[in-house]
Amino acid sequence: MKRVLGTALALLIALLVAVAAPAAAQDGPVVSRINVEGNQRIEESTVLSYMVVREGVPYSQQQVDQSLKTLYATGLFADVQIQQSNGTVTVKVVENPIINRIAFEGNSKTSDKTLTDEVQLKPRMVFTRSKVQSDVQRIIEIYRRSGRFAASVEPKTVQLTQNRVDLVFEINEGPTTGVSRIIFIGNKAFSDGTLRDKIATGESIWWNFLQTNDNYDPDRLTFDREQLRRYYLSQGYADFRVISAVAELAPDRSGFYITFTIEEGDKYDFGKVEIDTKLKDVPVGDLRELIRFEGGEQYNAELIDKSVDALTLAAGTKGYAFVDIRPRVRRNKDTKTVDVVFKIEEGPRVYIERINIVGNTRTLDKVIRREIRLVEGDAFNRVLINRSRSRIRGLGFFKKVEINEEPGASGDRTVLNVEVEEQSTGEFSISAGFSSADNVVGAVSLTEKNLLGRGQFLRLQVSISSIRQQIDLRFTEPYFLDRNMSAGFDLYNTHSVYEESDYEADIRGVGLRLGFPLSEYGRLGLRYTLRQDDIQSTNSLYQSPGVSTLSLVGFTYAYDEKDDPIEPKNGFDLTWSGDVSGLGGDKKYLRTELSSNWYKRLWLDDLILNVAASAGYIVAYGDEVLELNDRFFKGGGSFRGFKTSGIGPRDIAPDAGTPPAIGGEMYAIGTVELRFPNFLPEELGIKTALFTDFGTVGMVSDKPACDNDGLPAPPANNDICIVDDMSLRASAGISVYWNSPFGPVRLDFSQILNQEDYDQTESFRFSAGTKF
Repeated sequence: MKRVLGTALALLIALLVAVAAPAAAQDGPVVSRINVEGNQRIEESTVLSYMVVREGVPYSQQQVDQSLKTLYATGLFADVQIQQSNGTVTVKVVENPIINRIAFEGNSKTSDKTLTDEVQLKPRMVFTRSKVQSDVQRIIEIYRRSGRFAASVEPKTVQLTQNRVDLVFEINEGPTTGVSRIIFIGNKAFSDGTLRDKIATGESIWWNFLQTNDNYDPDRLTFDREQLRRYYLSQGYADFRVISAVAELAPDRSGFYITFTIEEGDKYDFGKVEIDTKLKDVPVGDLRELIRFEGGEQYNAELIDKSVDALTLAAGTKGYAFVDIRPRVRRNKDTKTVDVVFKIEEGPRVYIERINIVGNTRTLDKVIRREIRLVEGDAFNRVLINRSRSRIRGLGFFKKVEINEEPGASGDRTVLNVEVEEQSTGEFSISAGFSSADNVVGAVSLTEKNLLGRGQFLRLQVSISSIRQQIDLRFTEPYFLDRNMSAGFDLYNTHSVYEESDYEADIRGVGLRLGFPLSEYGRLGLRYTLRQDDIQSTNSLYQSPGVSTLSLVGFTYAYDEKDDPIEPKNGFDLTWSGDVSGLGGDKKYLRTELSSNWYKRLWLDDLILNVAASAGYIVAYGDEVLELNDRFFKGGGSFRGFKTSGIGPRDIAPDAGTPPAIGGEMYAIGTVELRFPNFLPEELGIKTALFTDFGTVGMVSDKPACDNDGLPAPPANNDICIVDDMSLRASAGISVYWNSPFGPVRLDFSQILNQEDYDQTESFRFSAGTKF
């Protein structure tokens, strides 16, 4: 036994000696000094701090290797060498240069800003080849996403003094690689053409040069898969799935061939529809009315989503901010039906902890905050949040308005973030009309809707025509004395000349306005106008000559329940106004006007029907005669297809020359307009609408009669012959709205359907403006 133990111990000692001998052989002399050479910007102590080799420690090749790896890993050095001689270690380094400037050359399709934001290297950073190559790949990826798969990037450096370089990316953008063809495999219910219309990617067609989606984009292809899925689910195919979507580049790199392989499955109908709710404040019957479908109808997943939105909105009105509504869908393959159970869990009552407003670089916070229908501490209410967004959009100051929620400090608190994006609120506009007569009507206006960011309205307008020149100034403070009450004033001066009728008028006036809300959707405005008329005329029918004064008080009641104040798709508005003249002054009359708009979204989101109607009546009292400039004049923008003041009573006496408009004491005009999709890219900002305008203007009291030949009937009254048929006029046409880069443009192309011989028409009307 002792012999065995002795032998084992000897072997163990031999093994330890054998292992330790090579390590001892690799150890060098003890390091007595470490010198650093070649460093310019970097301190010697910094270099030493990265090293494993230390003074007073035996020199080891393993420590040298580790020190080299650590120094290279810093990215500060292009080259590092470590040498040892008689205990002195010398570290020779070559520092990477510092980037002085980054430039891009050859990029015409992608801006310098886009590329600068993408690359990771910046001026005053350390130049490394690995980072440069990484940025090269980032730039190439940008071009690939825009369809330029032949793009190449070559980085170059320009050596400067003090170990600095300019980094230049030379870019060859190459041609756009389009989509040669889009192929569908497995579709039976719908044609390839129908499915191509449902996805975002389009085929490259030489004549469609405005198309911007005819290139291969991996992200867009993923979106197309989802669009196909949504379309089939909306058409009853509950089992539909996209098996694959493959994009292959042609051998000659001329374009991509995109192939969608799909499986349609069977068509389903809705089966049982149930609601399982735990909300105490909302009856099940009320919730059931919000479901957009019934059993037996064709299955449509979009209707389920819309029903969830409607149910969420109803729960929000009761203060449930984060109510959990989950539609449980069960497919019955035997009966080809889909049962849906809406499971509604009662969430906690949530209160507003804080309201943040961001993005308003010009508009004051209080201008936005006073439109929000909630304050800190209120119970969360989805309806009021949506109403707040609508009111902020209605200001017209912002391109985008979003209100998002995020959790607050506790479970029953939420934070509202109101995010806005400012847009131009100043507008310089020019409008002109070209009529079948010899007259041209034009107007120039300068408007600022958000003066100094305070929400104040200021407008200076000058309009000129062959018979009238007008200048007016209008100012409105929407929250007078920081109260929910608007106040404003108007100043105007008008000069009108009817040479054929020997009539000339200078009208000057001032108006004061005051407005306040009566309800969330209704508002009442009060006004007072003081006006002086200086009339020069030899014809008492048109206007009594001399100077007269008008003192008028009036009101306007407006009710607005449109879903969006800028681009409504549903809802209506109503405006009723009335004026009484005679509380002082020389004129006495009563006037009232009523107008309304009704909007309805039809089968498509962009198919909007607008039905509008307006009417007005004015009558003198107290043995007074209603004068010319107090009557109604319609046409131009208020009745397309007819010149401004182009319809209504006229003096057609032979000596009257071009028959002048006399104006009417009553009007009634209706409009039916259908806004329809034009299939142009949305970014062009072009919208189109079909319209028809119809109505009448007329009713002139005590007018001289005309004989059958259109001549003044005896006894002639200053050779005046007034025609006032009160007949129906109608027009139809198409309007084109273009939100152009220099401002809004509107084109009206009209065809007269019914008119009188003495009406003045126009087939084309143009108006344009620019914003600042």
